[in-house]
Amino acid sequence: MKNKRWILWGVAAIALVALVLVARQKIHFDLDAFLRQLKLADWRDIGIAVGSIYLGYILRSMRWALLLRHNKKVPLLSLIGTQVMGFTAVALIGRVADLVRPYLVSKKTALPISSQIAVYVVERLFDAGAMALIFSIGVLSVPQAEIVRATSHSGHLSSLALHSPQLSAFIARYGGLVLTIAGALFLVAVRVSGNAVASFCEHAFSLFSKKLGHAIAEKIRTFHSGLDTMRSFADFAAVASLSLAMWGLIALAYFVGCRAFVASPQLAAIHFSKCVLLMIASGGASIIQLPVVGWFTQIGIVAAAISGISGATAEAATACAATLLLVTFLAIVPVGLIWARVEGVSLKKVSEESEHAGVEALAAPETAQETAT
Repeated sequence: MKNKRWILWGVAAIALVALVLVARQKIHFDLDAFLRQLKLADWRDIGIAVGSIYLGYILRSMRWALLLRHNKKVPLLSLIGTQVMGFTAVALIGRVADLVRPYLVSKKTALPISSQIAVYVVERLFDAGAMALIFSIGVLSVPQAEIVRATSHSGHLSSLALHSPQLSAFIARYGGLVLTIAGALFLVAVRVSGNAVASFCEHAFSLFSKKLGHAIAEKIRTFHSGLDTMRSFADFAAVASLSLAMWGLIALAYFVGCRAFVASPQLAAIHFSKCVLLMIASGGASIIQLPVVGWFTQIGIVAAAISGISGATAEAATACAATLLLVTFLAIVPVGLIWARVEGVSLKKVSEESEHAGVEALAAPETAQETAT
């Protein structure tokens, strides 16, 4: 497994170098202008952006603690380290480290990792809902053409835009919100009647494969047991409020981060709604995150979106994209490394352990069922 990952990273690095060499021949890029944009940037605004992101991690800790309180009450700020170290692992190791946070919380609270994976899934659903709501409100005033340009990094949307620009813009504008509503309805159904939903899915998918139907049903039953984190409307309101506040801070970080580039008239006067579009582009670019190599691909995608949305030069857009990556994704790394050192945690080791523990936790219900039969 490790060898395969290193081979993948090596191939991606070679491809990136080749792409850079080809781009240098075809695209004019003034390195001096790029450095000048960074030098003239208002670093006070960038500091505010970093502070907003740091505050967001505190809200994440509080949200996770609230989602735990019916199983085990912990201080609201006691899980900050698990969040900081978890996101540091993702930044340095890649998306394979996504389960580090539930794994560290499991070890810290002595709760089963399966319950923390359920919390992680619920957390992600609230993230998606908050993001979709902010995106949908933010882009209401953005012209259709700019939305299409901002999502041009998506091959499917750009292809659809050629044949049906209205449908493409609608999907880009409201697609996330529609999917989130559908996910929320499914979540409610599983919470209210998980066994019935599991039986229905098992019967439906068994038409194609009995093994697939059984596996899906067991995952739904496991998820149903983890949804004990949400027992009342007050629980929902508290978690939803924290989610909206956290993503509001992230949106603020994008806004002040862009406006910090005072040497670019387009960025210095950028509107909040256009920064929301940049969040869409950045979010799409970060779905598949390879360590180090993925940073540069994300910068390239976001820089292209910045140029398309604001009309900023390639040098200003690239400087802004690199700074946004540093602020929103990499700024936590020094804190996470220090925290891990103080607590004696090896991020590489816990990444591997969390991956194995997650596979075992999800496979446990199926193993138990097979044993019973």
